[in-house]
Amino acid sequence: MRRLHDPCPNPDDPDARPAPAPGNLPAELNPFVGRADELAELGGLLEESRLVTVAGVAGVGKTRCVIRIAALREKRYCDGVLLAELSAVRHPDLLEHALIDALGLTDHTSRPPRAVLVEHLSERRTLLVIDGFEHLVDGCADLVTELLRRAPRLQVLAAGRCPLRVDGERTFPLAPMCDGDAVELFTERARGVRPGWEPTAGERASVLELCRRLDGIPLALELAAGRLRALSVEQVLLRLDDRFRLLTGGRRGAPPRHQTLRTAIGWSHELCTPEQRLLWARLSVFAGPFDLEAAEYICGGPDLPADSVLDVLDELLAQSVVEREDGPAGARYRLLDTVSEYGAQWLAAAGDASRLRRRHRDWFLGLATWCELDWFSPRQAEVAARIDCELPNLRRAMECSMESPDEVHLAQYLAGTLWFYWAGCGRLSEGRHWLDHVLEEPTPHDAARLKVLWVLGYVAVLQGDAVGAISALQECREEAERSGDATALAYAVHRTGCLAIVTDDLPRAEELLRDALGRYREVGELNSNVLMAQVELAMAVAFLGDLDAAAAICDEVREVCEDHGERWALAYALYVLAYAALRRGRSARARQMLGESLRIGRTFNDLLGTVLSLELLALVTAVEGDAGEAAVLQGAAEGIWPSVGLRLFGSAFYGRPRAECEERARRELGNVAYEEGLRAGRRLDPATAVDRALAGGGPAAAMDGPGAGGAPTTGGSGGTRRPAASRMTGRGGPERW
Repeated sequence: MRRLHDPCPNPDDPDARPAPAPGNLPAELNPFVGRADELAELGGLLEESRLVTVAGVAGVGKTRCVIRIAALREKRYCDGVLLAELSAVRHPDLLEHALIDALGLTDHTSRPPRAVLVEHLSERRTLLVIDGFEHLVDGCADLVTELLRRAPRLQVLAAGRCPLRVDGERTFPLAPMCDGDAVELFTERARGVRPGWEPTAGERASVLELCRRLDGIPLALELAAGRLRALSVEQVLLRLDDRFRLLTGGRRGAPPRHQTLRTAIGWSHELCTPEQRLLWARLSVFAGPFDLEAAEYICGGPDLPADSVLDVLDELLAQSVVEREDGPAGARYRLLDTVSEYGAQWLAAAGDASRLRRRHRDWFLGLATWCELDWFSPRQAEVAARIDCELPNLRRAMECSMESPDEVHLAQYLAGTLWFYWAGCGRLSEGRHWLDHVLEEPTPHDAARLKVLWVLGYVAVLQGDAVGAISALQECREEAERSGDATALAYAVHRTGCLAIVTDDLPRAEELLRDALGRYREVGELNSNVLMAQVELAMAVAFLGDLDAAAAICDEVREVCEDHGERWALAYALYVLAYAALRRGRSARARQMLGESLRIGRTFNDLLGTVLSLELLALVTAVEGDAGEAAVLQGAAEGIWPSVGLRLFGSAFYGRPRAECEERARRELGNVAYEEGLRAGRRLDPATAVDRALAGGGPAAAMDGPGAGGAPTTGGSGGTRRPAASRMTGRGGPERW
C-alpha cells in the first residue's frame, strides 16, 4: 500500500479545496512529555506507508502519541485530520457509523454506511486516526482495508493493543518510556497536585526507582504521581512494593507488562477508600462520558448514598482515576478505558454487574423520555447537544435490553422515543440501523413496537425508501386498528401522507394529512410531529396552487412555535412560507425566511432542511438577477443531496424550483459559465455553503412586489385547483390549541 504523497492543491487553482481543512483532534490539557525519538520514527513511517499502527500494552501512551504526531503533521492533509475513538463502540455493525461521526458526515439515505464513507473519502487527502479498536479488530481490519483500497489519497494511523494484520500495514511497537522521559513525566504530573514540586537530592533516586519498577508505563506513572497529594515519594515506593507482591501473576500466559499495569492500577485501587472502590466499579457501566446526575442515580444506594457521590467522585478525579471534560452539555466525566475495565472486573466479582446495567438502562430510558418531551420546548438545541453526548450510553442501553427476550420491548421503546434525534439531527442512517435491529425479535404489537414501526416508516420516507416505508406504515396501521391504538394510527396515517407528497400524489397526501390532523386533535396530541403534519399539508396545498391557504396554515404553525419555543418544525414552515412569498413575487421576503431556516437547520445539523432551503434560495437569487451566484448555490445543493437521499425526492413538484433556476441561469450565463458555477458550488462543504448563502443576496436584489423578477405565480402542474376548506378551520389548518 506504499504510495508517494502528492502535495496539497495549489491555492491559486480554482478547482482546489481550501487547505488545511479543520479536524477534530482534541486539544492537549497537560503538556506532552518526551517521546522525541518515537515521534520522529512515526513521522518516517507515515512518509512510507498509508497504514501505520501503533501497538502496545494498555496505558503505554498510544493515544497521546498518535494524536501528537497527527497534530504535528496536520497541515500536510488538505482535507483534514480526523480522530475516530472506537473504545465505546461495542458491535462491529456500528463501526461505520462511528467513522461517519468522526468525519462529521450527515447521510439521510438508505445507502450502506460503508458506501457513504467510500464516496466521501475517495478523492480526499485525509489522515484518519483510529483509536481503541482492539475489541473489534476483525471488523476494523476489514473496513480499513476497503477504505484504503478505494480511497487512494487516504492515510490511516491506528492505535491499539495489537496490529490490524492487513496487507501494507507498518506496525510501530510503542515501548514504555525511557528513564529520562519517565522521570520527566512523573515530575510534571506531580506538579499538577503539588504546584512547584521538585524532587530533592535524596528523592531523585527514589523517583528513578519508582519509574523503573512501574516499567515506565505512562498511566502507571500518572497514577503514582497523583498520590503525592497525600504521600511522599518514599511512602509511594513502599506501598508500591507491597502492592506488587499482592497483585503479581495475573492471567497465565499474559505478557509481563500486562501484569505490571494491572499491578499499578490494582495498587491505586487498593489505596482507595471502600466508597471510592465501590464508585469506581459502578462507574464502569458507562460507555463514554457521563454526568453527575447519572452517576448519582445509577451508582447510589444504601452503601453509597446518592448525596455522597459528588464527594467520592471528586476524590477519584484528584487521583486521576476519573477524568473531567467540558463540552456543549456541560461538565462530564469518564474513566480511562483500562481503568474502566479494571472496575468492571470488580463489579462482576461482586455479582452486581447485572443490577447496575439495568439501572444504567433505566436511567437512559428516562433521559430519552424527558428529552422527547423537551424537544417540543425552548430547550430543543440543548436536547440535541445532550443526546449527542449520550449516544454511546444510549447505544449500550439498547444493547442491554436486546440481551433478554423479556426486555426487547424496552429497546423498542428507546429506539422509537429517539425519533426526534434520528430525523431532526442528521442521524437517519444510524436510526434506521437501530429501528430495524429492535424489530428483529418477535414481540407483541404493543405501543412500543407500533411506535418503532411508524418511526421506521418516517425514516424510510426521508431516505427515499418508498418500499420500506409502505411496509412499516401498513403494518403499523393494521395493528393499530386491530388493537385500538388511536395515537399510533394517527402517526401511521400522517407518515403515509408524507410519503404521498414526495411521490407526487398530492390529492391523496392532502386527504391523509387532513385525516391525521383530525386524529391528532381527537387524542389531544400536540408536538413537533403534529406541526410537521401541518407544514406538510401546507406544502401539498401550495403545490396544488392555493398559496393563500398554504401561508395561512404555516402562519398558524409559526404562532404555535413561538408559544412553545419550537424551532425545528419552524424551519420547515419558513421554507413553505418562502416558497409562497417567491411565487407571489416577494423575493426579498423569501430570502429573509430562507436565511432563518438555514440558521435553524445548522443548529440541529438537519441536512435535509438545509439542502431544501439552498435549492429554493438558488431560485430566489436567480430571480433577483445574480445568475452566477444562483449556479453556485445549485452546485452546493447538488453536492449535499447524495448524503440526503434521492435528489428532491425524485418529485416533480419539489424539483420545479431547481428546474426554473437552471433555465434562468443557463439563459443568462450560457452553458459554459453555468457549469463552472455548478463546479464551484460542488466544492463547498455544507457549512461553507450555508455561510455563503447567509452572507447576502446577489448584486441586483429585486424589490418586493407583484411579479418581481418574473417569478411564476403558481406551483400547479397541468392546471391547479383550490383545495377544499379544512375540516378544522376555514383556512386549511387545525384550530388553535
